[in-house]
This record gives sequence, structure tokens and C-alpha cells, in this order.
Amino acid sequence: MSERFPKPGTLEVAPSILSADFANLSSEISQVTEAGARIVHVDVMDGHFVPNLTIGPPVVKWIRRCTEAALDVHLMITDPQAYAPRFIEAGADHITFHIETVNHPETFIERLRSLGVTVGITLNPGTPAESILKYVPLCDMVLVMTVEPGFGGQSFMDDAARKCILIREKFGPSVRVEVDGGINAETAETVVRYGADTLVAGNAIFGQADRARAMNGILDSARRAAAAQ
Repeated sequence: MSERFPKPGTLEVAPSILSADFANLSSEISQVTEAGARIVHVDVMDGHFVPNLTIGPPVVKWIRRCTEAALDVHLMITDPQAYAPRFIEAGADHITFHIETVNHPETFIERLRSLGVTVGITLNPGTPAESILKYVPLCDMVLVMTVEPGFGGQSFMDDAARKCILIREKFGPSVRVEVDGGINAETAETVVRYGADTLVAGNAIFGQADRARAMNGILDSARRAAAAQ
């Protein structure tokens, strides 16, 4: 099993390369990892499950060569079972899939673990948290989408974020709770109060001239919220 993906119990900001400059991707990743990012979030979209196309295993292979950070590969694709092994071979440390795309999640989770990665399960904004509860104990992380998946730069959806409350109440600190969508220094405080400990941010980091300062601003807000609880 991959040792790079942080175990539960720490607050983490996971910069999403969806908003990075792909012409300078190695430099972009270096800036955030030098600032303390231990997870790099990689959004994979197929133009079918979500209305956008992004990257495939060859890009993950090159990313793997330029960083020791954990690669959190988020498969927003119709058939994650067919493609996950290719991303793992390319260097993914963690695979997150959508509950909406898999008929037999237990079998798929077991298969992913046998290939040496940690596993996350994802909820779209319109999918009830109850649909994944039986599978959470089999996973390392739950990803709560706080925008409709497909494009960066969307507005944060508070109703979707509140699913973190139920997940944290039922499973305590045994699982990471990640949020993705509209995360910045302000919304970071909100989602941490709801129970999140892993914050995916794209535009709020890579849209700023000083990536390290932006990332640490989000983390500082998250830490303040955690300390106030």
C-alpha cells in the first residue's frame, strides 16, 4: 500500500493541477510542495461522466517523475474500473472514484487495494451521503464535491458541504474527509467546521502570483477553524 498518502489526523491542502499552468507543470508542483503540500490533486475527466476533458495516464507518469508528493487521482470518468490500473501503473498513490459510476463498489475497492493504492469514494452535490455509508469503512477517504464536477472556478455549494457533518459524526477520525470545489481561505473555515480535513484548491492557489502564500493562507484558516472546535 502506498506510504505517501497521509494517514488521517492532519489538516492537508491538496492543490489541484486543473488550474495550474501545464506549460510549467513541474515548476507549479514544486512551488506548492516546497510550501508544504503533501498531496497533489489530479483531476481526470472523460468528457462523458463530466462535461470536460483533461488528462490521461501519460501525464500522471511525467508528474510522478517530478514530485514525491502523494498523487491523489480523482477519476471523474464513466468507467473507472477499466482505467484505474493504468493510472496506478503511471504512478498514482491514491484513487478516488464516484459512487455513481460503479455497480459493485466493494469489489472495486478490494481490487484497487490489491494494486497498492489507498482509496477514496466521491459524492456529487446531488448524491445523498447515505448512498456511500456502507462503503466508507472500506475506504481511506470520502470526497465531498462542493461544486458540480467538470470545471474549476465555480462557486462553493454550502448544502453539499454539509454532508461532511454526517460522515464525520458516523466515522469519526478514522477516515479522511476531503472537499473539492470553491475552496479558498473563507470557505476553508466553513468546511473544517463541518468535519473536513483535506481541502482541494485550484484557482485559489494557482490563480495567485504567490502560490505558497495562497496555499498557506488556506491552511492557516483551516487551522484556526480546527482550533476553535
